Amino acid sequence: IAATLAVVGALLFSAGAAWADWDDAGAAYERGDYATALREIRPLAEQGYVGAQSDLGVMYDEGYGVPVYDAEAVKWYRKAAELGNVTAQYTLALMYDNGEGVLVNDAEAVKWYRKAAVQGHADAQNNLGVMYSTGEGVPVNNVKAYMWWSLAMEQGYENVATYLDIIKKQMTPTQIAKAQKLAAEWWEEHNN
Repeated sequence: IAATLAVVGALLFSAGAAWADWDDAGAAYERGDYATALREIRPLAEQGYVGAQSDLGVMYDEGYGVPVYDAEAVKWYRKAAELGNVTAQYTLALMYDNGEGVLVNDAEAVKWYRKAAVQGHADAQNNLGVMYSTGEGVPVNNVKAYMWWSLAMEQGYENVATYLDIIKKQMTPTQIAKAQKLAAEWWEEHNN
């Protein structure tokens, strides 16, 4: 029992130290001291802390404390995205969509937009709707485009209202009803 308590104590101390580093990194980042933020964030990211991995991606993506280096940003976004970080998933999708740090790959963009959209990320839902409406990375599917845009709008993403009006003109009443049903079912499943 003593050995188990010693291990648990060490883990708690380690976690506490990591949170202190995380807090220090956040404070440095907020005051624009990116060199200190980078010094605090990098070890945490390398240890697998998902928030630190995502933030390190942002630092390379935006050039905060380091030169802009899209390939390195993609590396860190991917690590965080694979661990379920919704912001990293969305940003990784954008990188594939726009060819930043990677070759343009619409199928990969759709994959990551979908992962973020399923977690309720309104921007990802909008972009996934665009991909379905234009056939980028997936076959054109107006029902799915309408569904994802409806979900984004439900969360206050009002820019999709125009898209919905346009796509409705290309859909039958049955298709619109199906899309609305899918959106309502999705919303019910993910918000209760």
